[in-house]
Amino acid sequence: MIQTNITIFQTSVVEEEVHMTIVELCQAASTPTDEIMSWVAEGVLSPAGSSPEDWRFSGNSLRRARLAASLTKDLELNTPGVALALDLLEEIAELRSRMQRSNLL
Repeated sequence: MIQTNITIFQTSVVEEEVHMTIVELCQAASTPTDEIMSWVAEGVLSPAGSSPEDWRFSGNSLRRARLAASLTKDLELNTPGVALALDLLEEIAELRSRMQRSNLL
């Protein structure tokens, strides 16, 4: 008889608790300000704050900005293409997560 032990860990990614200005995000993602602003306008990034001077970006925004920069550079996607690709990648990740959870049950 095989016995399976499942251990569940609850973790918190420190980056998600960080709040960066647009200048800090541009530096961290190696991306120009106008590109970040176009991603915000397209919904790729969702900062807190009402104007670019007040915007604060989470660690999740940094992850998305880095991925968006890679998609833009490597695949030469325009801003709407980046938004679509990121949405599809997140949907795939969610479906994989659901499948893994259902296999554990």
